[in-house]
Amino acid sequence: MSHSTEEHHCWNCGEHPASERAARSLFCQFCNTLQAPSPDYYRFFGLPKTLSIDDDNLQQTFYQMSRLLHPDRYGRRPDRERTYSLEATAILNDGYRVLKDPVRRAEYVLRENGFQVGEQRSNEVPPELLEEVFELNMMLDELKAGDDDVIPQLEEARGRFLAMLDSIDTELDDEFRSHDAASDEEGRMASLTAIRGILHRRRYIRNLVDEVDRQLTSRNA
Repeated sequence: MSHSTEEHHCWNCGEHPASERAARSLFCQFCNTLQAPSPDYYRFFGLPKTLSIDDDNLQQTFYQMSRLLHPDRYGRRPDRERTYSLEATAILNDGYRVLKDPVRRAEYVLRENGFQVGEQRSNEVPPELLEEVFELNMMLDELKAGDDDVIPQLEEARGRFLAMLDSIDTELDDEFRSHDAASDEEGRMASLTAIRGILHRRRYIRNLVDEVDRQLTSRNA
């Protein structure tokens, strides 16, 4: 959807922004009145639609905007501006929580591009993990049946899965760069498809680690 300057005007003074950059600002360049906030996290933070982002810049922008948007600054402002302040603060907090986390950020971009992202069903085991998952489930069943001898094996398996997660995070970071460097829509969509597959494996392995942790904690309780 186009966001030309002609589509924007200040609700307070009626002026149109003089540039696309001004149109993206939360504040009117003429009367400095707070405008309706965009629900698009990237647009809200003034960031390009890339998967690799500068964490320090994001944090600095978050703190700066937190001060500018604090509801206390708008206590004597018109109702409309107070409402925009509350809306913008909510978007600011939600957007920062999503964009600062690489996995949540990738899931957000995937959803924005029409990809379904969610929890896998139990039968959606990544093929390359079938054997290890089978062995892990056997050990968990033995632990639940009271066999503490499998605890060292479970802890070893947990270590292997954590190493897999580290490797997957590196793979994910590489794919982020491939996405951002893609020169056309086809290349970006191909990269997003690959990222969705990587996240599928990551989520599944993370769930396995969490299950091992739960069982070991409950056994030691």
